[in-house]
Amino acid sequence: MTSELIRYDATRLAELIRTRQVSPVEVVQAHLDRIEAVDPRVNAIVTVADTALATAKAAEAAVMAGGALGPLHGVPFTVKDSIDTAGVPTQRGSPIFAGRTPDADAISVARLKGAGGILLAKTNLPEFSYGIESDNLLSGRTNNPWNLERTPGGSSGGESAAIAAGMSPLGLGTDLAISVRGPAAQTGITSLKATHGRVPMTGIWPRAPRRFWHVGPMARSVRDIALAYSLMAGADGADAFSSSAGPFDGGTGFALTRPLRIGWLVEPGFGPIDAEVAATVRTAADAFEGMGATVAPVRIPALERDFALDVFSRLHVMEMKPAFAEATAGRRDDELYRMAKTMLALPDTSMADYVDAEQAADRLRDGFADYFKRYDLLLTPVQPVPAQKHGLSEVVIAGQKVNALYLMASTVPLNVTGLPGMSIRFGTSRDGMPIGVQLVSTWWAESTLLHAASMLESASAVRDLHPSF
Repeated sequence: MTSELIRYDATRLAELIRTRQVSPVEVVQAHLDRIEAVDPRVNAIVTVADTALATAKAAEAAVMAGGALGPLHGVPFTVKDSIDTAGVPTQRGSPIFAGRTPDADAISVARLKGAGGILLAKTNLPEFSYGIESDNLLSGRTNNPWNLERTPGGSSGGESAAIAAGMSPLGLGTDLAISVRGPAAQTGITSLKATHGRVPMTGIWPRAPRRFWHVGPMARSVRDIALAYSLMAGADGADAFSSSAGPFDGGTGFALTRPLRIGWLVEPGFGPIDAEVAATVRTAADAFEGMGATVAPVRIPALERDFALDVFSRLHVMEMKPAFAEATAGRRDDELYRMAKTMLALPDTSMADYVDAEQAADRLRDGFADYFKRYDLLLTPVQPVPAQKHGLSEVVIAGQKVNALYLMASTVPLNVTGLPGMSIRFGTSRDGMPIGVQLVSTWWAESTLLHAASMLESASAVRDLHPSF
């Protein structure tokens, strides 16, 4: 069974531990062995928590004592290296923060630990969590376990690669514009960016621009996402955005008594989309229709009027540059990698452009509000192409050469508006790379989102595929 443990999802591992079919020590050791075996090629892991085995032994003793166990008791999880972990370095992908070891856990980490989860390791990311490839001067470049010549994405690319390669069953990433959903699509796993404010960002850097940042679970099954989300969500009294969250049901309160109304959208509004990706979205739409949903192709005029990637760029540069300037003040040039240098060199957004972008963001929110009066869900691409080769600054999509930032075009609208979205694999490209689709619900409707994702997972023909290591 030991070799099988790395393929079980977190929910199954918790069940096996709870019923004493396997011990937490065996589970943790199996994942440590997997890290040792495959991470030299993938380079997803930055730091292994030196307390993992000791914590697993304590968890095993608790099982044998017969006391109450949390829903993740004895299950290992990994965490992106921008999220604080008490006693374990959190270095943010930069030599500037090398060796930085927090005294306290981020609230999201603390909540998973409170449910019995065991911190296993920290995972790689771009410098300062900014970038669509997980590469930095401190811990190098992470590779996609499906093809080492491809990227697992960013900024939570180390996390997605670790989960896809069986080094972890469950993890935490952060999302500014694409960063849990894109990497999940590129490596064939599942992730959730909940409504902005659902999960507190306390203990995570950077925080600016706060209104766009999210922390979310990444896993290999929808039920793991639902479990982790239910544990992480809720106000913490420190992150003011989380204090304004709407009614919370832990993702279990789906009670719609009519067929789901689902619109699907490939173009226009997101820029060019690869034909294989577009076909996967249409296939997912057909699957929903086959399961009884009311499905229709749609357009959202607000996305066509205001290109969300442009709106995001004008807003976040103005708000993020001061944080970059503060973090890098007095540092040598050789301590800075591409993203910090690029960000610091960008011209400031003019006040007129900033105000115009704010108004465009409001129009996008209004446009989605209008859409969700008629539909329960929106089905879109996660990104316009499967995982790209390393180091590209431009990509060719449907015959058009565009800046690689266009990879965020269909995910960033949810950051600008705060809408929840999930990434779930539903296809495979001709060259064997995963293709994901994005599910979007209205604000605070994570139950609907998780229910639909579970439906799609049940219809997927590719859910049991794994990279061949």
